[in-house]
Amino acid sequence: MNRCTRPAPCARPLRHRLRAPLFVFALCAVPLLASAQNSNVRPFPPKAERGVMQITQPPELLLNGKPDRLSPGARIHGADNTLRMSGTLMGQKAVVNFVREPAGQVHEVWILTEAEAAQKLSITP
Repeated sequence: MNRCTRPAPCARPLRHRLRAPLFVFALCAVPLLASAQNSNVRPFPPKAERGVMQITQPPELLLNGKPDRLSPGARIHGADNTLRMSGTLMGQKAVVNFVREPAGQVHEVWILTEAEAAQKLSITP
């Protein structure tokens, strides 16, 4: 019986053939991710308004002390720019920038860091 002691090059598992390209990709991606996290102030749309938000019972909220409502599909960005679910923010007050949808409901919210809250919001006519 003839036994091969060394596997053929094409018989190597796929994970071994993909190691080098993945390693190169990871080395290239690390500086990009680091530079993206270093930005202190996020860019906000020109139509953004500022207020103090408190989620009472999703999708209901208080915005500057007045009752308001999140739109279906509303997105809430945390201070670290990750998406947050409205249920996890119940009862917490936060300074936010927000944008309304055409029907008037709050559609997109950014919870501000202290540096962002200290900056003046640009007002568009």
